[in-house]
Amino acid sequence: MTAAPPFTSAVPTVESTVIRTPADGLVHGATTVRTPTGELPIYHASPEGSGPFPIVLVIQEIFGVHEHIRDVVRRFAKAGYLAVAPELYFRLGDPSKAASIDEIRANFVAKAPDALVLSDLDDTLAWATANGGDKARVGVTGFCWGGRITWLYAAHQPKVKAGVAWYGRLAGPGTPNSPRHPVDVAGELKAPVLGLYGGEDTGIPLADVDRLRAALESAGNGSTVVVYPTAPHAFFADYRSSYREADARDGWSRTLDWFSRHGV
Repeated sequence: MTAAPPFTSAVPTVESTVIRTPADGLVHGATTVRTPTGELPIYHASPEGSGPFPIVLVIQEIFGVHEHIRDVVRRFAKAGYLAVAPELYFRLGDPSKAASIDEIRANFVAKAPDALVLSDLDDTLAWATANGGDKARVGVTGFCWGGRITWLYAAHQPKVKAGVAWYGRLAGPGTPNSPRHPVDVAGELKAPVLGLYGGEDTGIPLADVDRLRAALESAGNGSTVVVYPTAPHAFFADYRSSYREADARDGWSRTLDWFSRHGV
């Protein structure tokens, strides 16, 4: 069997900015989680020791759980968390081998029902709590496609204590697989969410960010939004030309602080 590329075939990798987090001092690896409709692959990492550790669910980019997402999992583990990234497209194939983002949108994003994604995250959380995680300290974060799902999961799962959403879609017409978006669930959040967005993100209009901010203020649930004025989409993705080191570092610092302040 041919090995998957370490990152993704859909966009070029900029090796000079790639961050590689070593796994020394960590327990990490790949396994599967049983779901009602199949074995869900996950990548996990945690500090050595028995825990229980606070849990962070790391929700993939549009490209799936490739090496960048696995590295983010290890970064959280270095910070003291049991971090888990589930392969949420696993029933549809391997998105890392897709030739373009448009191919991924058509063959993966459009065919992954939100309800099934949220159910898979519930099963991942159950695995984490049974494998060294603290069910009383649960956070969720996601990037791009996963940024949108982060808001939905915070409105779905009452065990979540805090979320951080990185530049995911916020609004738009509903579809049978994706009937609602973050602006639609802003008043239903069960935990405060920090949203991190780029002022020059051509795929997420600032008008949508403003709509979300207004909805959050109206709901009064403690959630907030930060916009980095000159950042494009995917400014945290250190393997891509969109990477903006200063904004990425600030966002990571805010993420750890947000989780800490909200009991994760």
